[in-house]
Amino acid sequence: MILAAAVEVSRSYGDVRALDRVSIRVEEGELVGLLGPNGAGKSTLINLLTGVRRPDSGRVELCGGDPRDPRSRRALGVTPQETGLPATLKVGEVVDFVAAHHPDPVPRAELLDRFGLADLARRQTGGLSGGQKRRLAIALAFVGRPRIVVLDEPTTGLDVEARRGLWDAIEAFHAAGGTVLLSSHYLEEIEALARRVVVLGGGRVLADDTVAAVRDVVGVRRVSVTVSGVLPDLPGVVAVERDGDRAHLLTTDADALVRALVTSTVDFRQLEVRPTSLEEAFLALTRPVPATA
Repeated sequence: MILAAAVEVSRSYGDVRALDRVSIRVEEGELVGLLGPNGAGKSTLINLLTGVRRPDSGRVELCGGDPRDPRSRRALGVTPQETGLPATLKVGEVVDFVAAHHPDPVPRAELLDRFGLADLARRQTGGLSGGQKRRLAIALAFVGRPRIVVLDEPTTGLDVEARRGLWDAIEAFHAAGGTVLLSSHYLEEIEALARRVVVLGGGRVLADDTVAAVRDVVGVRRVSVTVSGVLPDLPGVVAVERDGDRAHLLTTDADALVRALVTSTVDFRQLEVRPTSLEEAFLALTRPVPATA
């Protein structure tokens, strides 16, 4: 069953076209990662799927209905990028308030323990750190036992330990049959969690496939070599990083690059060729295409 879908959706803000005929579907039981640079349209797409905004054209569905219909939203848990919490309420009181809107909420103690908040139940939210507030906002997305959870940059501001604790909670929810749409700037987060990744750029879908397939789409390989001096012009190189004598080259044709190195006069050693990481594939997909004369 499709729990969230956008079909040929466009949305503009004044002269800025945030989304341009974007289509995406999230099936029940999927864990989908949404990637894209700032301004790619990720948050706009999430706002449409969760009923915060309407598309200018196209169709959006949530749990088989209109995302703005409360009946569709009952199965939704969401954490937006910006979340406001009443400063004078205690953490436990905020959870109880949200839980009161659901017919079968997760018990307060269980929820707080799952997200590492048990020791903060009696603390006012106004006295929490930024990371603690973020963890609470994420926990509230799960209080109503949703069928689908939409998380927009959920781990921004969290330390490494808290981030990995959240990953465990998301994986447990997914393992129990839950559906997740996760937007993140942390590429290692998508690589660690997502079974499928959608890459947005310039308001369009650039790729929609498995993590491994996204790497293959761009056809980029990473060639690393230790070399003294200046590298010659080499075929298919799209980016070069230097770390002392170690050069890392992203190339669309690793075979041709290696052949060119071997036949050149460059003194090199410790040659290594490997597939790109998701981060490298992401950068290649979203790199602007140079204008042609």
